Amino acid sequence: MKAWITTFLLMSLCVSVAEAYPEFQRYSKKVSGRAVNCAMCHKNSDGPEGIKPGQIGSLNDEELKALGVARQAFNPGNHARNPVLNDFGNAILNQLGKKKLMVIRRYPERLAPALSKASDLDGDGIPDAEEFLDGTHPLNPLNGHPWKLFKHNLAKNRFHLVMIILATGLGMYGLQNMLLFLMVRARKEED
Repeated sequence: MKAWITTFLLMSLCVSVAEAYPEFQRYSKKVSGRAVNCAMCHKNSDGPEGIKPGQIGSLNDEELKALGVARQAFNPGNHARNPVLNDFGNAILNQLGKKKLMVIRRYPERLAPALSKASDLDGDGIPDAEEFLDGTHPLNPLNGHPWKLFKHNLAKNRFHLVMIILATGLGMYGLQNMLLFLMVRARKEED
């Protein structure tokens, strides 16, 4: 019974101080012109508050402890794992630390330049900071700015594309010569 009361108190405390940063969502939506929801950084598209999976009200004791540790991650490089954040949200927390994140929260345009240019969590060739500005999901390799995805996939598959073009060209050359041979042979048989 005592564990249940402790869990309830921790959950109510956490719910009352849930720290979603809608400023970043609004900024990404504004600069990208795309519909952006909380799922860019959170496990649940409705944000951290609530009782749905990935929200504070659904956390068990171990996850509540991890949430408390993550909320104390004031400095960068702490490797805290907030259970209501997805990998991108946790990457932001670990790259910047909570102290800097609280300052940047007032100036959301500073988030993208503060993030690592090398971070590409979904491996689609578009840095996470650019995906934030583009309003695309940094954890979905199929969701990105179309031109950037095209350039990345073109470069990534360059060898295969060259081989396809070469094989097609050689095949057409061979077909043309075979038809020419058959035409010459048919003419010889007519004569």
